[in-house]
Amino acid sequence: MQFAKKKVEKPTDNPWKTLSTKEIYNNPWIQIRQDDIINPAGNKGIYGVVSFKNKAIGILPVDEDGYIYLVGQYRYTLNEYSWEIPEGGGPMNEAPIEAAKRELKEETGFVAAHWELLGRIHTSNSVTDEEGFLYLATGLTAGESEPEETEQLSVKKIHLKEAVELVMTGFITDSMSMATILMAARKLGY
Repeated sequence: MQFAKKKVEKPTDNPWKTLSTKEIYNNPWIQIRQDDIINPAGNKGIYGVVSFKNKAIGILPVDEDGYIYLVGQYRYTLNEYSWEIPEGGGPMNEAPIEAAKRELKEETGFVAAHWELLGRIHTSNSVTDEEGFLYLATGLTAGESEPEETEQLSVKKIHLKEAVELVMTGFITDSMSMATILMAARKLGY
């Protein structure tokens, strides 16, 4: 199915007004602030914003036969196990591609010869300003992984078609993984 390429305009007038801002929490990874605001209806209220101190980086490693490599880990925040693409954080002052190369090696051991930016994503734009970058990595060479002390990872090789099914049936729920898998599947014709 082909979609017509139409220009979609984004309005530039901001209907929100910030009256004041107060930092609520700050650690090496996130900062949380509370803003006193006037909402689009003209009513006073508050808005909480989580700002991350790194860019979100997601990588889909795909081999020449259409197989991908997912990383499984127990996610503390969810209190459940999650299968995802290799992901991590990249410092704000570093090019996202450099963080992507490091994260792929760290979590899977792979080094990729070819990199393509699939897109930019806002991970949960109702509560955070976090910006993510999604990459397709091909021309893979295997090596030793180097996980961080907070990562107890499993790596699973599955076909991209199967990964699409895992997204569509709700087995894969991580937003960056879902977006990257579906974008790559469309790009690669799966």
